[in-house]
Amino acid sequence: MTDLKLYTKLSGLPQHQKAEVSKFIDSLKPKSRVKSSKRVAGLAKGLIEIQDGFDDPILGFQDYI
Repeated sequence: MTDLKLYTKLSGLPQHQKAEVSKFIDSLKPKSRVKSSKRVAGLAKGLIEIQDGFDDPILGFQDYI
C-alpha cells in the first residue's frame, strides 16, 4: 500500500480515530528498531585468497594512456 493511499484513508477518519491511529503507529516504532551490534574484526580471515601476480601491471595498459 502506498503512502498516498494510507494518507487518503487517514484523512477520512474522525479526529478521535486519528489520535488512536497515531498512538498505534507510535507503539510500532520501538518494535521496528534493529539492534546494532558492534562488528567483530577478523571473521572473514582466510576466506579470501589473492593470487600471485595480483599487483603486476596489466599488459598493454600503457597503449591506452
